[in-house]
Amino acid sequence: MGELYLVATPIGNLEDITLRAIRILKEVDIIAAEDTRHTLKLLNKLQISKPLISYHRHNEEIKTTELINKLLEGKNIALVSDAGTPVISDPGGEIVKKAIENNIKVIPIPGPCALITALIASGIDATEFSFLGFLPQNKKNRKEKLNIIEQETKTTILYEAPHKLKSTLQDLQNILKTRKLVIAKELTKIHESYVTGTIEELLEIVKEPKGEYVIIIEKATKTKEEINLNILQNLSLEEHYNYYEQKGMNKKDIIKQIAKDRNVNKNEIYQYFI
Repeated sequence: MGELYLVATPIGNLEDITLRAIRILKEVDIIAAEDTRHTLKLLNKLQISKPLISYHRHNEEIKTTELINKLLEGKNIALVSDAGTPVISDPGGEIVKKAIENNIKVIPIPGPCALITALIASGIDATEFSFLGFLPQNKKNRKEKLNIIEQETKTTILYEAPHKLKSTLQDLQNILKTRKLVIAKELTKIHESYVTGTIEELLEIVKEPKGEYVIIIEKATKTKEEINLNILQNLSLEEHYNYYEQKGMNKKDIIKQIAKDRNVNKNEIYQYFI
């Protein structure tokens, strides 16, 4: 039985290829590549000649079966994406799952990853973070993701293509207000850059987006629920009562909820409204 290697490749600067990655690419029987033409340039640079199989989003299901069969026959396969680490917003998740189901050994060969590269140089808190990849284009799904970002109390990281950057920033503008963002582009390349500011400031700076972007978003200091609760706690008891009454709640439930919001005994609230 063969082994499946997940090989990270440079995201820009070819010097970032690891010695182990070079060795594995030389030793495997087949290389499955997101774009064979792109990977061929890297292999030519490294003076490596191997059979290439196209493996991308549009043929992932069909090719997974083909590659699993080759692994079961004893072939060793390296999976690479166009740049960075396979599976991370790139093809690979399906074949990894199937390999594990078939007791095929999956071996990660770590290396460059755009989200980590951008995060560590952003100056934004890297203690905890949430990676959402590319925002969905479907309006409903996109709104759900934007709601998550609005309330996220960890640093959020997104990927974005140049032709969609401005529309994504405009969507974020409504929910992030004055929160700080960092836009990183052309990572590890000659024109690598990091721009920090509010979305309003960034929209002024990013006039003609070029290259692939990583967006690092400062965490929310409070969740939406905490903000709403803070607002309710500053209302008078009558205003607080009216708020829930307008939502169609009955008197018993309103009193119980007010007591919970204000962290007091419900009998206190009950006595007030007698």
